[in-house]
Parts: sequence; structure tokens; C-alpha cells
Amino acid sequence: MKAPVSWIKEYVDLPAEVTTEALTDRLTALGLKLEAIETTGEGISGPLVVGQVLTMEPEPQKNGKTINWCTVDVGDANGTGEPQGIVCGAHNFKPGDKVVVVLPGGVLPGGFEISARKTYGHLSAGMICSARELGLGEDHEGIIVLPADAPAPGTDAREALGLGEEVIEFEINPDRAYALSLRGIAREAALGFGVPFTDPAQRDVPPANEDGYPVRIADPEGCPVFVARTITGFDPAAPTPAFIVDRLKAVGVRSISLAVDITNYVMFELGQPIHAYDRAKLQGPIVVRRAESGEKLTTLDDVVRELSPEDLLITDDSGPIGLAGVMGGASTEISATTTDLVIEAANFEPTSIFRTERRHKLPSEASKRFERGVDPLLPSLAADRVVELLVEYGGGTVDEGVTVAGGFPTPRTITIPVDLPARISGIDIDAATTVANLEAIGARVTVEGDALTATVPTFRPDLNDPYDLVEEVVRIVGYTEVPSVLPRRATGRGLTRAQRLRRRIGRTLAGAGLVEVVSFPFVGEQDFEALGLPADDIRRRTVGLANPLSAEAPAYTTTVLPGLLQAAARNLGRGQDGVALFETATVAFPTDQAAPIYGVDRRPSDEELEKLLEAIPTQPLHLGVVLAGERERAGWWGEGRQAGWADALEVVRGLSAELGVTLEVANATLMPWHPGRCAVVRVDGEELGHAGELHPNVCKAYGLPARSAAIEIDLDVLMSRTREVVPGPVFSTLPVAKEDVALLVDDTITVAAVEAALREGAGDLLESLRLFDVYAGEQLGAGKKSLAFALRFRAPDRTLTAEETAAARDAAVAKAVELTGAVQR
Repeated sequence: MKAPVSWIKEYVDLPAEVTTEALTDRLTALGLKLEAIETTGEGISGPLVVGQVLTMEPEPQKNGKTINWCTVDVGDANGTGEPQGIVCGAHNFKPGDKVVVVLPGGVLPGGFEISARKTYGHLSAGMICSARELGLGEDHEGIIVLPADAPAPGTDAREALGLGEEVIEFEINPDRAYALSLRGIAREAALGFGVPFTDPAQRDVPPANEDGYPVRIADPEGCPVFVARTITGFDPAAPTPAFIVDRLKAVGVRSISLAVDITNYVMFELGQPIHAYDRAKLQGPIVVRRAESGEKLTTLDDVVRELSPEDLLITDDSGPIGLAGVMGGASTEISATTTDLVIEAANFEPTSIFRTERRHKLPSEASKRFERGVDPLLPSLAADRVVELLVEYGGGTVDEGVTVAGGFPTPRTITIPVDLPARISGIDIDAATTVANLEAIGARVTVEGDALTATVPTFRPDLNDPYDLVEEVVRIVGYTEVPSVLPRRATGRGLTRAQRLRRRIGRTLAGAGLVEVVSFPFVGEQDFEALGLPADDIRRRTVGLANPLSAEAPAYTTTVLPGLLQAAARNLGRGQDGVALFETATVAFPTDQAAPIYGVDRRPSDEELEKLLEAIPTQPLHLGVVLAGERERAGWWGEGRQAGWADALEVVRGLSAELGVTLEVANATLMPWHPGRCAVVRVDGEELGHAGELHPNVCKAYGLPARSAAIEIDLDVLMSRTREVVPGPVFSTLPVAKEDVALLVDDTITVAAVEAALREGAGDLLESLRLFDVYAGEQLGAGKKSLAFALRFRAPDRTLTAEETAAARDAAVAKAVELTGAVQR
């Protein structure tokens, strides 16, 4: 919202010492954020004067262009008093017109210096200026022609052009709709400096009667009140007064015609959008209603719009003639022949206007105000202001008929303890200050005992509860007055067990070289197809979103892998040689219980609350890991290595070791993992998740390197089995006994199964067990592999003898033979 300082000062008597910077600082403190301060005509220096055209001789050129060789009276501004010779390419003026002339030595916006120069065979000493050349607008088709009563030739043109005006641009928050007007900004200025405010809307208006233009409201919720006034005998050729043109230009609106300019002027002045109809084009009474299926409307921008049944319309007997609160229709548009006008000033429901504007992608100055909430008492006042200006500058007669359809709302009241602002803010605010500040914003206040009741002004729809009143009092006193008080020590007991465990998990994974990512938890069918999930897979049963961010991802995910795989592919595609990513996030599995919908007028009963809780989806916390590309870098030390399924299992094992959990690993077949390189991980017999190499089709679908690996496990299950304190390692001074064994097994036997058998057979003397070699070859036979393990034995109280070590080794091998059918090599 742009506001010329002179326009603000018309309604508020600011102290002489208040500068524009001081004004903007105070208004910013009150909630109107400063965007910029502009000065009209900034960048213009040197002689800029009023000139009067004495002669103009058209001279056709060889290039097909016709220029005018003009002599212009510039008074004594050129130092000689003689007419100035100037070449001009525009044709919208004639001898006798007063124009704006920049003389040699002047500088125009953009650093464009003016000098006497020879052009088209003449010495042109200056320039006759257009609006664009002066930085006053985009019009470059013709030069500026001043009114006949403009100052005499040679006079400085800055005042005639309204240059030097300071214009403040504010960012207006949605809850401050009243500040989208000079009335609102001036009220805030008066509030900030404690000076009187002259309300431009304060006026006596004629009462409603039966003689006004007929209006019927068929949708009172969408349009609470509609005011109509009529003017006849209006002069459509009457010029717009210069001060209105200048002020509209300052707020960013170009002048169109007197009738349109005045409706725009009053909108910026009071904040009430106005629309004018050509009465001769209206057919029957005006009706405000919702659109019917199949209706269309050609709006003022000459676009034919398909209407929705949710659109609020202004109609007559011919059908729709305007989108209420957004834009009028072309069929009743004011033209150069319009002599009779019907003025509309109405109030519309904000949500309806917001949805219509978004639906038709048709933002306007009117909709910007209506969608935030316009003062419902303004229509009569604004309509009267418009007809006053139209008659004053355009002639004509105001009809005695005054139409007021609908009704005005009853103001709301809010009751608060008198000391509430002081208690909430910590500022020493007495009762008198509270009452004075609320009255300053336009509220009527009564005090009874320790309670205060404020009747909220109708132009403040944002004031709805006691704490809104507290905010109003405190912002006027000043937020800088809020004392600095050290917060009390938190009464909590620190992090919860789950929070501590999640941090341990994150540190462990980071220590293993993994980077945490956060991805959107939304999926669609294309994600499940990319993962290769069967049609009956439980992960395809999702919780749908009522308002998804994207139609392609309308559901909450049941697996964290889609987002992780996309992040991995994106990083690899941007030049990373390898990625190791992890994410901890909740997934959601729907229940069979439909969620009931209760009203908000009361708290649900215990039975109703139980039904609500039953309908909440199951939301376990999952950990996902993706390893793709280079896992170990190549260098002078040797060759690098690509990530694979073994790395995924090692991440799971490292995590379990950190959390003091013993894992059970077995073969599994589950998409999106490779059927031969997928492991199911269990804890105490309960499934924890899966880890292994991704299916080739999945790698291809996401653009990942072949043999990329992934993990997805249920952290809730893992953390429920985690020890709070994991015992540290035990060190012994006694020597370790080393034994290596090689076992020949079928290639269908997993390493985990052989390892478990060896541990069981070795007994308590076994300190560690490690697979150090896997071999398969023709000499072993088809379907066979050799597994070599390093066994380390140690007793806590003695040095083991060779016989004890051998016995433990043999017992381990015997158990492996028994359980897996192994043969010792």
C-alpha cells in the first residue's frame, strides 16, 4: 500500500518536527512494516519549467517519421527571454498548449543529460517531456499537456507536476485490512503521535428510502449489505482534477476517466471498493446471487469466464454483470457516452471473494480489500462521498433515492480484566492507559469494577478475543517497553529416553559416514510401482490426504525409501561419486476404523475420544538407509570399492552393537530388495526390518548405480530392546588363543547360520568370531562354498591350555556340522 505523505497529513495534524523517517519508524512499530520511501521526480535536476508552445511546423523525414519544429515560450528561464527552438516527435499538442520543458543543463531520471544539439537539421535546445521521460508513468505516446490554468511560462514545473512528493510504501499484514486506505494509515499515525485524527468518512448521509435503484440480495451471507446511489446528467467528458490524478499516480493507479478515477480515489481514501454502472445499460433490478451452472461472464478485461456455482455475482435481468467484489462486467461498463450512473458500495463475505479471485486468477485492488475484511458500515459513507465528488467535478444531479439492501451488523463486545495488558506484557500499564489506548483505536469502553468491556470498531474484524485487545494496548505503549526478564529454569527432567536413543542412533550413523536427510513423507502409486511392490503388499494401503501438496503424491507414506532413493539419485546426478544417506521418520498405516467428525462447540466425551483415538493411523518410527556408488575411495593406497549389500548389513550390525542389541539375520525375499541378496533382521524373534541390495529394476527406476543397497527397520522395535547403558569392553592381561577353521557348506546356507552354530558350540570361552574368507570354485563342487572363520578364545582367570582350546574349537565345529551339514576342510 502506497501513501503520499501530504495525503496522510490531510487527515492528521502531525507535529512540524516529525520527519518522514520518524513517521515510518513509528508506523512500523505499530505494525505497518515499511517497504520503501519514494520521492516523485527523484533523479530530476536542473531547469524544468513550464513552457507554452508558440509555433509547431510538421516536417516529414525520409525515414517516414514526421517531427515538429517548435518554438516554445519559456519566459526568462533560458536567460534571454527569447522563444526556445525544440524538436519534438510527439503530435498530441498544438500551439497555445502549456507543456513541460527541460532546458539544456537539466538531467532526467537515469542520468540522461540534456544539452543543445543539432538534429533533423535544427539546433534543438531542450526537450518537451513525456510522463515516462520524467519517471512519472509508462506513457510515452505523447508529451504532458498541462491545464490551461497552469503557471506562467518559465515557472518551475515541479509544483505543477506534483514532483517532490514523498510516498511511503507499506507491507500490510492480512489482519490489518483497514490500513489498505489513507484513512487507516492516517488513523495509525494519529495513534502513534497522540494527535487528533480527522476521519474522512465522518459525514451525514441521507436515510434509505423506496425511491432508489431496486436491489435484491438473494445470498445475505455472501453480501450482508448493498448500497446504491444514482446520478443523472453527468458530463462524461469532464476532466479529472489534477490533485486526484496526482494522488492516484502516487499510489500506482493510472487515470482513466473522471467517473472511474473518483471510484478509485475513494477506495484508496476510505478503503471501500466502489463500482459504477452505466444506468442505461442496466436491465431491471440488481440481484446479488450465486452463479448457476453453465453461466458465463465477460469481465472488464474482455475475458469470457466460466462461472462456478460458488461465485457470488451481481446480476440484472440480462444475467451476470459482475463478479462481486472482484471485477465488473463489460456489458455495463462506463463509456465516453455515459451520462447516468448507478454507484455500488457493498460489503462481501471475505472467504467467498478470496476463493473467487483464486479460482479465476483475477486479483484486483477491490478483492485485495474484500478478502481481508472491509468495514461493513462504510458502504453508505463511501457511496455518499463518491456522488459528492462526481457532482462537484462532473456535474449532474444526485437522485433523492437511496437504496440500502440488507443490514448492518451489531458490533462485537469483548470483556477483559483491566490489568490483563499489564500482566501479559510485564509493562506497568495502569487502567487509565488501557482505556485511553482502546478508545484511541476506535473502541467504546466501559469499566465496571475490575472488568473492562470494549465494543470493537467495525473496521477491526481481527479483534476477537481478550488477547487481541492486549496486543492493541501494548503496541501503542511500545514493544520496546517490555522488560527483559531472565526465563525461569526449566522444570523438566531433560530429554526423554526415546529422545536420547534417537540422538545415539544419529551419532552412530554419522560416525559410520552417513548423512541425514529429510524428505517429504508423501507418495503416490508411481512410487510403489518404482519400488516394485506387489498389488497386495500392505505398504500400498495408505492414509489419503485431504489437501495434498501434489496430485501425484496424495497419500502419507508407508515406507521411508522413496524419498531417500530420490535424494540419493539427485545427489549422484549432481556429481557425487557416492552417497550414504539416512532418514528417521514416521510412516502411517491406516486402521479399519473411520474417524468420526464432531462439532467444536464442546469437548468430546470419553467414549467419543476413544473412537477418535481408534481411528488414528498406526505411526511407527522407521529408519531408512541408502548406500549407492563409491563407498571407499580409490587413491595412492589402492583401488576404491562400490557400496553393496555387505555394507548395509554392517551398518545394521554397528548400530546394534552401539545399542547393545543382539540381531538375528536370515535370508528373505521382499521388494524392493534383490531376492538373493536380502536379509531379514530380527530381535528376540520379532521382525525389525530388512537390509540388502536393491533389485536391479528399482535401481533403474530411480537412476541409481547397480547393486546399490538399502535398509529399512522399525526404530520403535529396536529402541524397545535397547539397553539404556551398554557395558563397555572387558580387557584382559591373559593371552588369547587363536584358532582358524574352514567349513565347506551348501551355498544355500547363510553365513549367519554357520556363525550362530559355531558360537553355540564354542561355549563361554569364545571371545570373538569373524568371517575372513569366502571361496567357491570348481574343485569344491557345484553348489558348494568354503567359509573361513577366525575364532579367539580367552578365559577370564587363566591361560588356556592347547587341549582346552582344541576342545572348544572341535565343539564349535561339531555343532556347525550338526546344524548346517558343514564339512571341515
